[in-house]
Amino acid sequence: MAVGSGEEQATGARSRKPNVFISYASPDSDVAEKVCAALEGSGVTCWLAPRDVMPGEFYGDAIVHAIDAATAVVLILSKDAVVSAHVLREVERASSKRHPVISLRIDKAPLPAGLEYFLNTSQWLDASGGAPSSVFPTLIVAVRRVADGAAAAPEGAGAMPSAAPLRRTSVVSASVAAVVLLGAAAFVAIRFLGPGPAAPAAASAPSPELPPTFSPPAHSVAVLPFVNMSGDPKQDYFSDGLSEELLNSLTSIRDMHVAARTSSFFFKGKEMELSEIAHKLNVGAVLEGSVRKDGNHVRITAQLINAVTGFHLWSQTYDRDLKDVLKLETEIATAVTTALQATLLADAAATIELGGTQNPRAFDAYLRGKNAGRAKPGRDSVLTGIAAFDEAIRLDPGFAKAYASKAISETGFAEYYGLSGEIREHFARARAAAKRSLELAPDLGEAHTAYANVLAQGFLDFGAALVEHERALALSPNDSSVLLQAAWFLADIGRADEGATMARRGASLDQLNARAYRTLAIVLADAHRHREAIEAANRALNINPDDTRQAALRGLSLLQLGEVEAAQKSCNIPPFDWENRMCLAIAYDKLHRRPEAEAQVAAMTADLGDASAYQFAEIYAQWGDVPKALEWLETAYRLKDPGMVSLKVDEFFAPLRKQPQFQEIERGLRIPD
Repeated sequence: MAVGSGEEQATGARSRKPNVFISYASPDSDVAEKVCAALEGSGVTCWLAPRDVMPGEFYGDAIVHAIDAATAVVLILSKDAVVSAHVLREVERASSKRHPVISLRIDKAPLPAGLEYFLNTSQWLDASGGAPSSVFPTLIVAVRRVADGAAAAPEGAGAMPSAAPLRRTSVVSASVAAVVLLGAAAFVAIRFLGPGPAAPAAASAPSPELPPTFSPPAHSVAVLPFVNMSGDPKQDYFSDGLSEELLNSLTSIRDMHVAARTSSFFFKGKEMELSEIAHKLNVGAVLEGSVRKDGNHVRITAQLINAVTGFHLWSQTYDRDLKDVLKLETEIATAVTTALQATLLADAAATIELGGTQNPRAFDAYLRGKNAGRAKPGRDSVLTGIAAFDEAIRLDPGFAKAYASKAISETGFAEYYGLSGEIREHFARARAAAKRSLELAPDLGEAHTAYANVLAQGFLDFGAALVEHERALALSPNDSSVLLQAAWFLADIGRADEGATMARRGASLDQLNARAYRTLAIVLADAHRHREAIEAANRALNINPDDTRQAALRGLSLLQLGEVEAAQKSCNIPPFDWENRMCLAIAYDKLHRRPEAEAQVAAMTADLGDASAYQFAEIYAQWGDVPKALEWLETAYRLKDPGMVSLKVDEFFAPLRKQPQFQEIERGLRIPD
């Protein structure tokens, strides 16, 4: 019951940011009030219902906001609490926010599986053998440690009970599974201390901290990384992978506007208000939750929150076998779509489940492959990912998405990491994998994009690549990766304005992804819109200052604008790759520093040899050595160098364009008009 009453007291309590949320069942209200009094007497602020619920405030939303704002939760654990649905939901919410839970056990009631799931790594105090007040001093010590970060216990505090030692909660943030229930009902965690006010029929006004101009697109949502509840950081790949699969499921619904993976995952491990995240991603709703994997069994909790009002739109917990993961993705995507009032196509289930697997081991290997290289990109990590996709394919030869992902990885390896003796082999594997993916799932958009990329970059078959990109866009018009890859290709073949428009749309779906703005910069450079390209490269650098490739892109556009000294400074930022060195080779020559220019060419030759044939042709063309430039261009054409895809629009070849040999090579590429 309330410790005090009246609007003045409620307002005063709310004006302080709570340190501790007290969760309890109604019959234990007397204990909860005594715990609150003891904590507040020691200087720790508490949030306690119904005391701190403001008059007229919706009960469930007040509780959710209080849990989110708390730095710790104190749970009064009893025979009544273990059977209380609202206590379970409060603990579940706290766990998903990575808030420590300190359990004060006041009787010997056994712990049900639902609560044990969330409390198996939490802190415990056992008062089941005596008065709860006997452990209050120890409780104060524990709360101060986790809520205020106090290094030492207050003088006179009791010793820790040996039977139930305190231990810090270890909850690792991760991402979540794919999943949604057809027709799932909306849910709000409400404390049943009495008849609370009914849920409002319509959303109330936006919360005060949101600017009135915030107007996200209709049916827009971001999928945040679900919390990995396994207690093992090595399981992050699984929860992250499931979250990405769910995100992709929502992307396949045409009426939805879904923030792309990299932008949503940017917030992993960061303590930020959902409203701030929604503003940054320009979405009206946020899907978050938790996931725990135990062998082939998975427990997933998902909740959808209106980012404008802060109200819950929908929530559900699932306990499933991983062999049912495809149906789970459909259920969650359907429930989210329904809650957002988007239009669900009649064949949505078939679209969402397209190309997937019902083999848990194959699915696990696939997620490991998707995760490889994200923390530390490089040659070895790409090969690790390819091996994982091969394992998934071995376990389920009908797993179309695994083939598509293998094709993407093989193409990336050939283009960025392959040495001259490896490149053709990896391109051949990529083409075979993409073709097999399309045989298994002809309507899988990502498979068409994968096939288009390998046809263009690996085999210079631009006509067939255009057909595949157009098919991918028709099948997956809301997928930022499909949009950006198609935009890049269209700009390369001379459809610059169309490519730029498409790239801007792709970047708008992935606003915190440096790679999205890198692609936009390349597309704008292909369109000879270099000021805009520099702006996009700067945006990429702001997101990821450590990726010097963006500075090199900026430098290449500065060269085209004649700002050579600025270009040299922009490209002269280690670590160097071929883009930096190519830029520096041209810039140093224009600055009459030929020895330094030649040193960059020598470094490129040592690193990649003939794999840099296209770039050598660009350099020699800019140096004015036309015969040498044409010689290297012939080599690039013979080797089917991936760079040849941009020959039609490449301004660095301006000195060669009137040469018959150059024109013959360009005709031989059969680039579509």
